[in-house]
Amino acid sequence: MKFLIFLGSARDSTPPRPARLGQRVSMMCHRLIADRAHDAQIIDPLDYEMGGIFKPHFAYAEGRAPQALSDLAEAILAADGYVMVSPEYNHSMSPALAHLLNHFGASRFAWKPSAIVTYSAGQWGGARAAMGMRGFLSELGCLPVSAMSHLPKAQEVLDDEGAWTSESAKWDSYVGRTLGQLEWWAEAAQRQRLEGDTRATGAFDRAPSQRNAP
Repeated sequence: MKFLIFLGSARDSTPPRPARLGQRVSMMCHRLIADRAHDAQIIDPLDYEMGGIFKPHFAYAEGRAPQALSDLAEAILAADGYVMVSPEYNHSMSPALAHLLNHFGASRFAWKPSAIVTYSAGQWGGARAAMGMRGFLSELGCLPVSAMSHLPKAQEVLDDEGAWTSESAKWDSYVGRTLGQLEWWAEAAQRQRLEGDTRATGAFDRAPSQRNAP
């Protein structure tokens, strides 16, 4: 299967140190997914020029969107599941992650699962951000699995290559529980997308007004 790992930070400055701590977390997730014999790709918001004015992919005329945005839209559609890696900003998810995801319609994420992995330089591991992410991802269409992973003091437990600095087996097992649930639900959703009838879900495909009450 194919999984996208969204690196939920566009900050590359200090303090706090080190910069780009989320990159370590994303590389760790990439390794664990690859160990399960699946394809994984890290999506870094710094690789995408979003411009000063918000204009989502679906607002462009067909074939007129920036190529990088169109390529990411196709990658989202082709993926079987997503790992959302986020720090905590004011007890909420990363604004860089929300901004990037909001460029794409829910139909591209629909009928697929997601996993929440948060981190922090302090002791809480981004757990408070994860609570808000559940609702956000549910509305986006990629329902988050039950198990979440929170990495406190991530700069101490992961080196700059995304490898654990100690107790590797325990950390692999901890994050592996989250990714194991993601894999299980992704397999089930993939089978249902191929064999089931997604029309039964009543998702709108023309305008949000399709969800309006009579």
